[in-house]
Amino acid sequence: MTPDNVHAACGLRVHPNQERFVAPVERSLAEAYAAGPDIAWPRLFTNGHEVVGFVMGGFDPAAETEAFRCGIWRLNVSARHQGRGYGRFAVAAVAAEARRRGQDRLTVLWVPGEDGPEGFYTGLGFRPTGQVLGDQVVGEMFLS
Repeated sequence: MTPDNVHAACGLRVHPNQERFVAPVERSLAEAYAAGPDIAWPRLFTNGHEVVGFVMGGFDPAAETEAFRCGIWRLNVSARHQGRGYGRFAVAAVAAEARRRGQDRLTVLWVPGEDGPEGFYTGLGFRPTGQVLGDQVVGEMFLS
């Protein structure tokens, strides 16, 4: 994220059917700012020409809630770029950063429902832990 691309990031929109499942990028950027650069890891990704997605990892080993210690806090892929591997790329980038930080487990939370991200995350290897936080299922993937 840079001052040059923040407007493009804030213009990123997921498919309308998915809007209830993920917060907009501008909210994520506010949360990243509040959490600080040692904890929040916001990244914008492009296809070389235009912004196609946003991902924010969270790395807070001291978090009271275990699910927030090392995980994907947000993933938005623009509606017209979905299904092309960008989401998989973003998850792999967060996993690589987690490994770099010495972590061996990555979490993600999702709201269950039609058009939701559960199938995407389980297809990448995340498994529900059985824990639910609010209305969100906690998923985990072990990094080897």
